Amino acid sequence: AQVSFNIRIAPPAPLVEPMPAMAPGYVWAPGYWAWHGDRHIWVHGRPMMQRVGYRWQPDVWEQRNDNYYRHPGRWERDGDMHPGYKKKGKKVKHANNGQGNDGPGKNHQK
Repeated sequence: AQVSFNIRIAPPAPLVEPMPAMAPGYVWAPGYWAWHGDRHIWVHGRPMMQRVGYRWQPDVWEQRNDNYYRHPGRWERDGDMHPGYKKKGKKVKHANNGQGNDGPGKNHQK
């Protein structure tokens, strides 16, 4: 079952919370305003275990016409990371097409 209702009261500006130092393997999920009954309530930020290859997308409110919709925080694939693979650098193409440091037709004498 799914419950749907319209919220016509804009959420307040986000509160500023200090982010504590994170232990290795953890990320910070910032706090957000949630709807509770007939008003917005602040949900404090929290540390969460990191998911390799993902980044945390925080909660956000979207206004559409006279209504406000909350999109809950979620893990999104990190475009710069691929689980199980190392990011490869670009191969450098040389102007001399691999024919030595001096280019074609040069004799190297010692």
